[in-house]
Amino acid sequence: MALYQAGLVRDRLRQAHAELAAEDAVELVPIRTTGDRVQTRLLAEIGGKGLFTKEIEEALLDRRIDLAVHSLKDMETHLPAGLEIGCVLPRDDPRDVAVTRSGAPLAALPAGARVGTASLRRRAQLLRQRGDLSVVPIRGNVGTRLDKLAAGEVEALVLALCGLQRLGKAAVATEILSPEQMLPAVAQGALAIECRSADAELRELLAPLHDAASAACVAAERAMLAALDGSCRTPIAGLATIEGDRLSLEALLLALDGSAERRGRSEGAVSDAVALGRELGERLRQGAGTEFGFD
Repeated sequence: MALYQAGLVRDRLRQAHAELAAEDAVELVPIRTTGDRVQTRLLAEIGGKGLFTKEIEEALLDRRIDLAVHSLKDMETHLPAGLEIGCVLPRDDPRDVAVTRSGAPLAALPAGARVGTASLRRRAQLLRQRGDLSVVPIRGNVGTRLDKLAAGEVEALVLALCGLQRLGKAAVATEILSPEQMLPAVAQGALAIECRSADAELRELLAPLHDAASAACVAAERAMLAALDGSCRTPIAGLATIEGDRLSLEALLLALDGSAERRGRSEGAVSDAVALGRELGERLRQGAGTEFGFD
């Protein structure tokens, strides 16, 4: 997946700039992160989403690479000094999907059915709706998870639609889950390009790839997450949409076991995206007690 995403950015840079059209003008440098290597434990147990970015950001700061392509949902809300998000590509579909062995939708699965997910957000929302399900941790790439489903280790998976689409596997989805059924992760479906803040020339190269509407939506979502001090240890979901010059942001804070939730909505000018997200996050945090992981 990471190589596909990096290749996508390389191809778009070549299309946008004639001087980069040569085959060797943009080099792909694979970097295997701790999050990639450790597949047997949940991220919450081994250090969080930063495990997918730490080694890559070190390579940026050391000038071993010039640009880093990330799934934005895997990035911390606070970046290392000297680095910034230089570009957000047009966002892919942010929704989740269910993939079941039987072909039945999630609502029709029998009590006790094993549903695999590594996401605390998905787990909490599943249990909130179907407390009779057995939600079990499952990690690995998409292919590995689908193999485990086929082998009968679980009866269903919940995955990101965009990941299946990027791999040409969208047809395996049993059902696409609406945001009302499963509110997505913050910035799900968005690819970000991280660069050094001082590299003005590189930021200019990235400008034609940047999608302002997608950037505003994920900025609102990430501001909400930052205000909640959210990490992969807290089930938090959020999705911003734009209509005209208005941005709407839906957010959800859950107890780990799905026993409680706090929902919120904020709406305002697109230009106020960050402020809207911050205000909504602060509002959700007010009064949120120990059941949500706060003191």
